[in-house]
Amino acid sequence: MKLFVSEGNPHCLKVLAALDAAGVQCDVQFVNHEDRLVPFLSHPTLPVLLLPNGQHLFSPNAICRYMFEVSGQECDEACNQWLEWEATELQPALLQALHIAVLQGKESEAIKVLAGPLSYLDQSLSKATSLYLTGEVVTVADLVVCAALLPILSTPALDSGKDKTLKLWFTRVASSQSCVTASHKVLKGKGLQALKSFMQRQPVPQSGQWRGSTQPSNGSPVENEEGERAVSEEEMEAAALIWNKGSNSPSAVIDRRHPILPQEGKRNILLTSALPYVNNVPHLGNIIGCVLSADVFSRYGRLRGWNSLFVCGTDEYGTATENKAREEGLTPQQICDKYHAIHASIYEWFQIDFDFFGRTTTEKQTEIAQNIFWRLHENGFLMEDTVEQLRCEKCQRFLADRFVEGTCPYCNYPDARGDQCDKCGRLINAVELKAPHCKVCGQTPVIRSSKHLFLDLPKLEPQLEHWLDKSTSSGDWTTNAKQITRSWLRDGLKPRCITRDLRWGTPVPHPDFKEKVFYVWFDAPIGYVSITANYTEKWEHWWKNPDKVELYNFMAKDNVPFHSVVFPCSLLGAQDNYTLVNHLVATEYLNYEDTKFSKSRGVGVFGDMAKDTGIPSDVWRFYLLYVRPEGQDSTFSWADMALKNNSELLNNLGNFINRAGMFVSKFFDGRVPDMELQQEDKKLLALVGWELQQYIQLMDKVKIRDALKHILNISRHGNQYIQVNEPWKKIKGGDGERQRAGAVTGVSVNVACLLSVMLLPYMPAVSQTIRDQLNAPHSCVSTLLRDKGAFTRVLNAGHVIGTVSPLFQKLEVEQIEALKKKFGGKQPEDEPPKKKAPTQNAAGPQSAAAVAAASAPAMEENAGADPEKARQLTQAVAEQGEKVRALKAQKADKAAITAEVSQLLELKKQLALAEGKSPEPAAVKGKKK
Repeated sequence: MKLFVSEGNPHCLKVLAALDAAGVQCDVQFVNHEDRLVPFLSHPTLPVLLLPNGQHLFSPNAICRYMFEVSGQECDEACNQWLEWEATELQPALLQALHIAVLQGKESEAIKVLAGPLSYLDQSLSKATSLYLTGEVVTVADLVVCAALLPILSTPALDSGKDKTLKLWFTRVASSQSCVTASHKVLKGKGLQALKSFMQRQPVPQSGQWRGSTQPSNGSPVENEEGERAVSEEEMEAAALIWNKGSNSPSAVIDRRHPILPQEGKRNILLTSALPYVNNVPHLGNIIGCVLSADVFSRYGRLRGWNSLFVCGTDEYGTATENKAREEGLTPQQICDKYHAIHASIYEWFQIDFDFFGRTTTEKQTEIAQNIFWRLHENGFLMEDTVEQLRCEKCQRFLADRFVEGTCPYCNYPDARGDQCDKCGRLINAVELKAPHCKVCGQTPVIRSSKHLFLDLPKLEPQLEHWLDKSTSSGDWTTNAKQITRSWLRDGLKPRCITRDLRWGTPVPHPDFKEKVFYVWFDAPIGYVSITANYTEKWEHWWKNPDKVELYNFMAKDNVPFHSVVFPCSLLGAQDNYTLVNHLVATEYLNYEDTKFSKSRGVGVFGDMAKDTGIPSDVWRFYLLYVRPEGQDSTFSWADMALKNNSELLNNLGNFINRAGMFVSKFFDGRVPDMELQQEDKKLLALVGWELQQYIQLMDKVKIRDALKHILNISRHGNQYIQVNEPWKKIKGGDGERQRAGAVTGVSVNVACLLSVMLLPYMPAVSQTIRDQLNAPHSCVSTLLRDKGAFTRVLNAGHVIGTVSPLFQKLEVEQIEALKKKFGGKQPEDEPPKKKAPTQNAAGPQSAAAVAAASAPAMEENAGADPEKARQLTQAVAEQGEKVRALKAQKADKAAITAEVSQLLELKKQLALAEGKSPEPAAVKGKKK
C-alpha cells in the first residue's frame, strides 16, 4: 500500500494518525496539493491510498476505517455513526471556521461557527460513562474527530472556555503518540498558518447554521458518508469523456465452458462456501452466511472478467446424519440422498449458481482423505492417545459428540452439545459436560477409555503462524475471522482428535484403527477437494497450484477455526503443495425477529418455505443481502423487509428504471433519442461514475452489503435527475425542450442499463428482466465492470428497446402480518386482531413511509405504547426525513415536496401514538381558501 499526503492539508492529519495507531505497514509519500493521483478524477484530491490491487481510496474517513480493518480492528455501529457525523456534520462547519480563521484572520468569529458541533460533542461525552466516544479505548472514531479538530482546538486564541468534558477528551486523544506524530508531519509546529496554502485552493464554503443532527440510528457507514457530493467541472468533463469513448469499444462475450480450469495470465479464483450439513433444511441465516454470499461474489467475479470456479456440496458423514437417520427410521445413506435433493432444490430456487454442487459420500472423498491421512502419518504429524469417552451401556456404544448433551462446564448452558456450546461458543470434550445424557435413550452414560489418533497441532504451529502472517496481511480476511484465529493461537494449540467411534464416515485406513472413522471436522473440509475432483479429473490444477490460484472460503463465524487452523494444518502437514485459503470471509449471525431460528418451535423461515410465501426469490436475495451480518449480528424482520421492498425496490430502484424505459416507449416510439449533454447531465454521469467506483472497491473487498447501498444511491440520483428535469413536461414544448427531454431520457435509460449489470450478482432474474426490457446488448455485461469500471453509453441513439413493465410489487400489510404470524411459532390465543389504519394518498409513486404508516394502528385503537411499532416508525421517520431533505436539495417540484412533507408529519404523529404520547396537531402550511 502507498499513502499520498501533503503538508498543511488538515484531512491528512486523521489518516496519518490512524496509520500510526493501526500499526499497518504502508509507504507514505508527501506530494503537492495540486498533484492528481486518482486516474478517473481530473481534479486533485488528497489524501489518497493506493491499494495493492490498484484501486484507490480517497475519502479520508474510508482510508482511516480501512487502516483499522487491515489491523483487525473493525468499526462497530457506534464507531461508524461517529465517522458519519464527522463527515456530514462537523466537516462543513469546520471548513467554514478554518476559512474564517486562516484566510480572514477572524479567529474569534471562527469558534462561533463551531459552537453547535462542539456543544453536541461535549454533551455526548458528558452523557457517556466511558473515557472515549465508543468505549474505554481509543478507536478510529476518536482519532478522526480529534484530528479534525486539532488545528482549531490547539490554538489558544480559539479557546471558548466552554465544553469542559470535550476538552478533557481532546487532551487525552491529542496527546497520544499517533496524534502528536501526525501533527508534527502535517502542521510542522506552525499551527493554523500551516494550512494557509491548502485553504487558498479551496472554494469559499457556504455559510449557514449547523444543522444539529444527531447520530444516525441505522444504516450503512457508506451511505451518505460525504453528504451531498460536490462535483467539479473537471470531474463532469472527465465523466462525459468516458461516457462517449466507451460506446464504441465492446468487449468480447466469454461463455462459461466446463470444466473450468486455471488459465495462464488470468486471475484464477476458487470459491467455496461452507458445506451444509445434509441432515437438516437450511434457514435464512444458513443461506446468507455461506452459499448466497459466495454466489454474489462468484457472479461479480465473472462480471470483472476473473476466471472463477464455485464449488459446494452437502456434508454427509458424522453423528448428525446418524442421529437424523434414527429419528426418521431410515439408513444414513437414505437420509443423505433425501436431504441432498432438498438442499439442491432450495439453492436452485434461490438462484445459487454453483459450477458444481456435490457431496462428501463419494469414492474420491475416501481416496483423498486417506491420502492426506497417510502423508500426515509419514511426516510425523499424527500421534496416538487414549481418550476417556462417554459410553451408553443401554445402547452398547461410545457416544459421539452429537449423541450426548448436558450442561456446559463454562457457562452452565443446559443444552450444550458434546463438542461445542452454542451459547458461549467454547469447544468442549463430552466428558466435561455436567449431567450428561444420551440423546438416543436418555440414560446417563459412563466414562470409558478408547484409543484414538490426533493431529499434532503444536508441532505444526510454527508453519501455521508463518502462513497465517502472510495470508491475513495480503488477503481479505474479515475481522472476526482474524480475531477468532488469533484467540486459538493465543490460547496455544493442542493436539486435535481426528478419529471417532462411529460407523458412518470415511474409514480410517490404519490397521490399528480399522473400526473407526475420521472425525467430521478433519474429513469435511477435505470435501472441497473431493467435490472438485468429482467435477474434473484435473482437480489438482486448482488444489495444488497455490502460486496461480486464489482461494476464497465463505462461512459463518462458528466455522472459522476449522478453516483457519485445523484444515490448513492438515494440508501443511501433508506437504503436497496444496492451495491454502487466501481470503476467509465470515459473517456474524442472522437472527429472526430478535430471536433464534427454530424448526421445532416453528420460528423463522427455512429454505423450503420461502418459495411458498409468494415473494420472488430475488426479493429474498435482496433483503438478506441488505441486512447481511457483515460486522455484527443482524436481524430478519418482516416489517423491515416490507419497508425495504416498498421503498428501496418499488419506489426507488423500480420506479426509476420503469420511468426511464416508459419515457422511451411513450415519447420516442421505443427508440433511444439523441443525447446532447448539458452540465446537469454531466453532473449525473460524474455522480454515477463515482458510485460505480465505490461499488467496485467494496465488492473487491467482499463488502457485499455496503456495495449494495451504492446501487440504490445511483437510482436515487436518477430519480432526482428526472424529477428536476421533468421530461414529461418538456416533451410538450418546442424543439429545444423536446431535445432536452430526449437527452434526459437517453441518459436515464443508460443509467438503468448500468444498474442492471450492477444488480446481476444480487438479483440475477431482475437483472435479466431489465436487460430484456431494454433489449440491451449482452456485451454490456462484459464491459461495464471490467478493469476499474466505467460508466459508458451502451444504448446509443436509435437503439430499439423492448416492452417495459413494472419490476416489483408492493408487499401489503395484511400479507406481511399473515406471514409474520405463520412463521412466528406459537402465538397467544386470545390476541385481538388489529385493524388496518387509513393512509394518505400522495401524488406520484408511493413513498417509503407508506408501509409504516399503513401498518400503524388507528388512533382510537392505540391507547398504550407499542415498542415494536415505535421502532419501525422511528426508522420510517428517519428515511422519510432524508427523502424530504434530498428533494429540497435538488429543488424538486413543490407539489412533490409538499406530498412527502405531509407523509413525514403523519409518520411523526403515528410515532407519537406508538410511544404512548398524545400527538400535537400537525400544522400544514398553505394558502387560505
